[in-house]
Amino acid sequence: MSNWTISNFAAKLRAFRQSRSANVAMMFGIALVPVMIAAGAGLDMARSMMARSAMSEALDAAALAVGATQNNQNLTAAQAQILAQQYFLANYKAGSSYGPTPTLGTPIINGQSVTLSASQQVPTTLLAVGGIHSLNISTSSTVVWGQTKLWVTLVLDNTGSMTETDSTGTSKISALKTAATQLLTILQGASHAVGDVQAAIVPFSKDVNVGTGYVNVTWIDWTDWESQPPNVTVSSTNDSSTINGNVGPGSACPFTTSSNRVKSPYGYYCTSSPANSASTTSTIPSSGTYKGYICPGVDPGNYNSGRLGRYYNGCYNSTPTQTATTTKTQSTPTTIKYACTSINSGSPSCSQSSSNTGSTTTNTSTATTAGYTGDSGPTTTNSSSSSTSDGTQNCSTRRSTTTCTWTRTTVTTSVATTVTAVAAAPYSHQWVVNTHSTWSGCLMDRNQNYDTTADSPSAASSSLFPAENAQSCVPSIVTPLPQTWTSGQWTTLSNQINAMTANGSTNQTIGLDHGMMTQTSGASPYDPPTLPSNTTRYIILVSDGLNTQDRWYGDGSDQSTSVDNRMAATCTNAKSAGFVIYTIFVDLGGTQGNSTVLQNCASDSSKYFDLTTSSALITTFNTIGQQITALRVAR
Repeated sequence: MSNWTISNFAAKLRAFRQSRSANVAMMFGIALVPVMIAAGAGLDMARSMMARSAMSEALDAAALAVGATQNNQNLTAAQAQILAQQYFLANYKAGSSYGPTPTLGTPIINGQSVTLSASQQVPTTLLAVGGIHSLNISTSSTVVWGQTKLWVTLVLDNTGSMTETDSTGTSKISALKTAATQLLTILQGASHAVGDVQAAIVPFSKDVNVGTGYVNVTWIDWTDWESQPPNVTVSSTNDSSTINGNVGPGSACPFTTSSNRVKSPYGYYCTSSPANSASTTSTIPSSGTYKGYICPGVDPGNYNSGRLGRYYNGCYNSTPTQTATTTKTQSTPTTIKYACTSINSGSPSCSQSSSNTGSTTTNTSTATTAGYTGDSGPTTTNSSSSSTSDGTQNCSTRRSTTTCTWTRTTVTTSVATTVTAVAAAPYSHQWVVNTHSTWSGCLMDRNQNYDTTADSPSAASSSLFPAENAQSCVPSIVTPLPQTWTSGQWTTLSNQINAMTANGSTNQTIGLDHGMMTQTSGASPYDPPTLPSNTTRYIILVSDGLNTQDRWYGDGSDQSTSVDNRMAATCTNAKSAGFVIYTIFVDLGGTQGNSTVLQNCASDSSKYFDLTTSSALITTFNTIGQQITALRVAR
C-alpha cells in the first residue's frame, strides 16, 4: 500500500485554497487530477476484480484436488501444501500485468472439509497518479466432500423378471448385485468417521421379507395369515356344503369336480399335508399324521380377489361322530380219513389214509354305534372244533377169529375272528391353523392408507403389518440400519446383496414404503436410531418392470393402474418427509417404454434413469454414488 494518505491530500487542498497566484489554466489542470483519479479507480477496481476471479477459480481447483485426495488418503500438512500449490499454479490464468503470483496460504483440513486462501497485490494504473500504486486482494475457498451425515436405503427389485439377460448375456439381477456392491464401496469411502454414512437394503417383489426372527412381535397382524378359504362351506350333515358330513379319510378331494381334477370354482386342489410345499392329492389322506386332513393348496386368485399366489396356512380336520365295528369270521375245515381194523371186537387200530382242507368260508358284519373314541384293531381271535364219524364195518370170521374193517372220518374246523373298529361318518370339521413358526417372514401391504406411510403401528389392528406365505415371497431379507453402526456392517450388506435371488411379481409401493421405514426413527418394524443432525436421507429405487400386483390389485402379469396409484401416494409422502429419491427403470431394449410412476417419483428429472441394458446399472450406480458423496465448493 502507498504512503500517500488522505491527510496529505487535505494539506494540499488547503494550500491551493490560500493561493492568490492561480489562473484558469492552473485551476483546470489541478481539477483534472481528481477526475483522473476517479476514472482510474473504476479501471483499477475492474482489474482487481478480474484478478480476484482468476485467483478464486484456481483456488477452487486446488481445494478440490486436496479434498479429493484427502477423501481417499490422509495427507500430511506438507503434502497438502505441495498439492495445493501445484493445482493452483496450473489453473491460475491471470497474466503478469496483474502483479506477482498470488501467495497461497496453508491448507486448513477439518474433518470432511478443506479451506484454502490466497492473497495478491495488483498494481494500479491511473490510481498511481493519486499515489495509490497497488490494491490488495484476497479470497478463500472451502471444499466439503459428501454430507456431514448420509443415510441411504437401496430399494431393490428382486422379482422373477430380474433373471432376464441382455444382448451380452448379463442378467439384470447379476448386474444389480455388482452395481449395488460398488455403491457400498463408494459410500464406505465417503465416511470420514464410522457411522457418518449408513445404508440399508430393502429387496422387494410383491411383498418384503423381514425374516422369521420377528415371529413373536406385536406389530404383526396374523388375521389374514390364519384365515380359512372364504368360499368354502362346512357342515356335519350330508348336504350340499363343500365339505359335508360324508367327507373324511379316503374321500375324494372336495375342491375338484371330476376324476381328471379339472379346477372347480375354488381354484385350488387338496394337498397331502398342511405344509405350503406339500404335493397335491386327489384323495384325503386315510392314514398317517394327517389322516382326514383336508388342506387347500395355493390360491390362483381366480375367484378370491387379492389372493393370487397366496397359501392357506391350515387344514380342515375330520372328526367322526360314530364308530363302525366290523367282525369278520373265517372258517376253514380240514378232513382226515383213517383206515381202521378191529379183531374179535378188540381195540381198533387206525392209520391215516387221506387228508383234505376245504374252502374257507368268510362272513362279515358291521355294526355302527354312536360316539367315537378312536380306531382299534384289527384284533384276531383263533378257535377250532372237531367231529369224528365211523363208516360201516366190514367183518369176516375165519378159524374163530373175527376181523372187522371200516373208515373213520375226522373233520376239524379252524375259525379266525377279526374285529376292527374305525371312525364312521358323519364327520365334523374344524379349521386347524399352522403354527406361526411356519411363517416365511413375508409381509403384505398394510391397510390403506397406512400402506403409503412410514407411520409406526399402534394398537389399532388396521395399522399392523399383515403376515403372509405366498409364492411371491421374496427370499432376500430386509437389512435395516442397526442401532449402533459398526464398520463390519458394510460386509453384512455386501453379503446380503450377493445372496439376492429373483422371484415374484412387481409391487414397487411396498419396497418404497419399507425403504422410508428403515430411516424413520422410532417406527416399527425396523426402529432405526435417532436421525443425527445435518443428515441427508436418500432412497435409491431400482425396478425392471411396471407394477403388476399388490395385496388388493393386479394379476401379476399386466400393469395395474391401481397399484401405480398407491405407488404415487407413497412417493408424495416420502418426498414430503424430506427424502431425496433416485429411481432407476431397467427396461432391456426399451420394450416397455417409460415408467411414468418412477419418473414422477424421483426428486427431480436428473434423478430418474431409464436404462436399456443390464450393464448400464453399474455405471448409473457409480454416477449416483459420486453425486451423493461428491466434493463440492462451499464458500
